[in-house]
Amino acid sequence: MAHAQENKDAAILKFLLSKYYQNEKVIVKNRLQFLSLYCNKAPNNEETLEVINKSPLLQQNATEIKKQINNPSNEDWSKEYNAIFNNQNQYLKSKVNACLSLDEFHKVSKRFNDNNQRLMIVSKPMYFGQKYCLVKVAFYRNIEHNSGSYFLFENINGEWIVKETLNEWTT
Repeated sequence: MAHAQENKDAAILKFLLSKYYQNEKVIVKNRLQFLSLYCNKAPNNEETLEVINKSPLLQQNATEIKKQINNPSNEDWSKEYNAIFNNQNQYLKSKVNACLSLDEFHKVSKRFNDNNQRLMIVSKPMYFGQKYCLVKVAFYRNIEHNSGSYFLFENINGEWIVKETLNEWTT
């Protein structure tokens, strides 16, 4: 089960990295990267309850989803990151730097004194109803202008497709 879960998580992460790194430049010597991936899988919180209330499909599966809220986790994205980039997806890898902790992100931001750097925080995927997944993606910056949303994925013929984007927000 753990291996199957890892493969699903890797497929979800690959989709999100491809989507958000699409317009990023390839990393070369001395080029500042503006988007970094947060290493840990962020735990799901009460904000998920608000999202459940806005979707009939999520309401039908609320019990299963709620069991995955506020579960402390020390999981990180390293296994999935390695699965995505081990001998494949090298162009995408040339855009995605190694993941960062929050402290490392602050150090990099401070060193370059640049406020257009973002940290992409991906929550621990919540699987339900045999073929669905709900994932929160948030972007953190040292200054305001943070943003985020939830993605409702559906597995169609073995491929994770975004069915709906929910609860988009920006500050």
